[in-house]
Amino acid sequence: MRSICVYCGSAKGNSPAFHLAALGMAQQLVSNKIELVYGGGDVGIMKIIADEVLRLGGHVTGVIPKALLDREVGHNNLNQLHVVANMHERKAMMAELSDGFIALPGGIGTLEELFEMFTWLQLGFHHKPLGLLNVDGFYDQLLQFLDHAVQSGFLKPEHNALLIKETDSSLLIRRMQHFEEAVNSKYGLNS
Repeated sequence: MRSICVYCGSAKGNSPAFHLAALGMAQQLVSNKIELVYGGGDVGIMKIIADEVLRLGGHVTGVIPKALLDREVGHNNLNQLHVVANMHERKAMMAELSDGFIALPGGIGTLEELFEMFTWLQLGFHHKPLGLLNVDGFYDQLLQFLDHAVQSGFLKPEHNALLIKETDSSLLIRRMQHFEEAVNSKYGLNS
């Protein structure tokens, strides 16, 4: 994997664990020579992970809609910042630029981006690894809901298993790399 798109909050949240998780994920990306692709904001968890990747000498690409450039205060010190017309273009470009996707703690926008990529993976529209970093139990109830959806007959167990769920960023990256290798082998794709 050369690049991972990280979905995360434009707020910092109210737990120091969220801040530490963003720093830890940044360290894992840089130590694995993986570029960060993210929403381009200079606020919240978005800013923490982008600043740390840059501080550690990594590469960061941001993608932000023009309408959010001022509201989220676009990050001016990135290696690349793409300004696009709308959220649809933002998500499409981030997906195109990324070899995998990870959700850190965040709000509705983070969930929407995660579930779009989850749906596309389930339908076979992409074959890229999708990870969820469950920091300090943040996603416990979401994971319970996914299990409930399986038990209720709305989500197949094998589709639920496509979402790689971990509490440790190092293990999450390793599992995503193994997923990518398996998919590349199965479909004859180049890594």
